[in-house]
Amino acid sequence: MTTSPLLAAPLPHTSSDGVLLLAVLLGIGVIVLLITRFKLHPFLALILGSGVLAAVAGAPFDKLLSSFSAGFGSTVASVGLLIGLGAMLGKLLADSGGADIVADTVLRRSSKRMLPWSMALIAAVLGLPLFFEVGVVLLIPIVILVARRGNVPLIRLGIPALAGLSVLHGLVPPHPGPLVAVDALKADLGVTLALGLLIAVPTLIVAGPLFARFAERWVGPLELPPAPPATEKPERTPSFAAVLTTILLPVVLMLGKALADVVIDDPKAMPQRIADFIGSPLIALLAATLLGMLTLGRAAGFTKARISTTMEKSLAPIAGIVFIVGAGGGFKQTLIDVGVGDAVSSWSAKWHISALLLGWLIAVLIRLATGSATVATITAAGIVAPLAADLSTTHAALLVLAIGAGSLFLSHVNDAGFWLVKEYFGMTVGQTLKSWSVMETLISVTAICLILPLSLII
Repeated sequence: MTTSPLLAAPLPHTSSDGVLLLAVLLGIGVIVLLITRFKLHPFLALILGSGVLAAVAGAPFDKLLSSFSAGFGSTVASVGLLIGLGAMLGKLLADSGGADIVADTVLRRSSKRMLPWSMALIAAVLGLPLFFEVGVVLLIPIVILVARRGNVPLIRLGIPALAGLSVLHGLVPPHPGPLVAVDALKADLGVTLALGLLIAVPTLIVAGPLFARFAERWVGPLELPPAPPATEKPERTPSFAAVLTTILLPVVLMLGKALADVVIDDPKAMPQRIADFIGSPLIALLAATLLGMLTLGRAAGFTKARISTTMEKSLAPIAGIVFIVGAGGGFKQTLIDVGVGDAVSSWSAKWHISALLLGWLIAVLIRLATGSATVATITAAGIVAPLAADLSTTHAALLVLAIGAGSLFLSHVNDAGFWLVKEYFGMTVGQTLKSWSVMETLISVTAICLILPLSLII
């Protein structure tokens, strides 16, 4: 059992499984109630929910928040830096016009029939370094423009674009959810990234271009909303090759580390030590960000001061994300320290439930209750973390993906993304449920239906 270094002794042995189950239900219930009913910020809700969990489980009052503090610190230390670097790279991509270059290059080579597939490809490429909300803001104006010029129904292009962003957000590092789950489950990042991409491609095909045909009929024609005001254009734009190289650099470095671990399999060998260093998430994203300052910033004619300002502005919007992720890590550590993980391991053995299916189901329930994919991922990872200790490297990575898939299930009115999509596309609540909500559910179900049989053969 993993315990917080701030705790003098493990706490779980003082509580029965029934009390622990009650503690978990009350803790999660408090978080859900505070977020949904009282509109409290998830950061505060997670702190209070952790306190309720520890108190009901019988933790001493003087150590009530010790686990939370330790979990918060370790999560921010391991994931917060990566979120910051990802935000910097995403901001450079947006301000330099790099996102437009990728979109224009792909769309120039697409027929009208292939436009939905092109939008899915664009979203997937841009979704690698971008947070979901940033990707939506960048992509939707492009979707509207292409729909208007090509006289194509908006929903036929919008669903593939949203699916591309959402699949990457839930299944592929370095997005916050998968990163936190990798850290919580001690999974191998390179293996998770490789398997995540393997699962993401067919999932995107099913929930994107294929589902868009049905969504178009269910939703009906949508009036094209006005395009947002034009932003200040850079003096010049970077090349397509430079943009693509910058975006894919961290992915290539992390996959290279995973390949070296398999081929060389000697931690003391110098080639593997080098691959492990440059393929670590921090170094890979740092390298991409530094490269982006040249290939995106300088190539767009930005001065050194402009690049510095861009980097500075990129951090303000993600402060809330970092604190929510950190608070989720604190809640996760509280779950572990009071013994919930060990109890779940025991229940899983008695009920003969696959760890992958259990992780998916827990993430689904928390997603439905809170509306937050990140909170669902973090909480589910904390609950099933002990199960990962007995899993192989590939199965631990698949458990990360199963939790990520569950965290995307049925976005509805308690999810900020639901309203973001509704407003951008000018849909009613009913139309959004028929399109966006069904798409998210399809992603979740398709992914777990691919993950479970894959776990039987690798």
